[in-house]
Amino acid sequence: MTKKALFITSNSGVEHDELIKPFEFLQSKGIESILAAIKSEDIYTVKNDTDPSTSYSPQTTLQKVTPDDYDILIIPGGTVNADQLRIDTDAQKIVQYFTDQGKPIAAICHAPWILINAERIKDKHLTSYLSIQLDLIHAGAHWHDETVHRCITNNWPLITSRNPNDIPYFNQAILDELEK
Repeated sequence: MTKKALFITSNSGVEHDELIKPFEFLQSKGIESILAAIKSEDIYTVKNDTDPSTSYSPQTTLQKVTPDDYDILIIPGGTVNADQLRIDTDAQKIVQYFTDQGKPIAAICHAPWILINAERIKDKHLTSYLSIQLDLIHAGAHWHDETVHRCITNNWPLITSRNPNDIPYFNQAILDELEK
């Protein structure tokens, strides 16, 4: 049976490489990858949070996602993307479903912000973009400065990385998780 990965984003400010490189990597490994956004409109990506990049069409919306259909949830970064996702109730519900079912989540850069608003950050060990370190710590997380970190506290796996430079390690950790 083919494994399925769910990528969730807002419709703007998504860090291009943090979305596309894991998406294409998983597809190259035979993992079915689905892109869901807040709205059924183009997803505008950026490079380095400021430079416009390619736009992509989502395959579905967060509201229409059935989380049980997927083996892993992947959340790319981008400051604007992460800020919009963290306040979206559908995104929060998807995160809560994955954690409640013990399913893995992989989040890179600013993406762990959503774990705060979904109330799933307490006692988790993770890494992220440096600028949100204190936000995560104040919400009850334990922050580590590593290329990739895997945590199983609270009975669900969380894979995190800091920035686009960590993508090769992030991708491999996701693949390793799916092969367990």
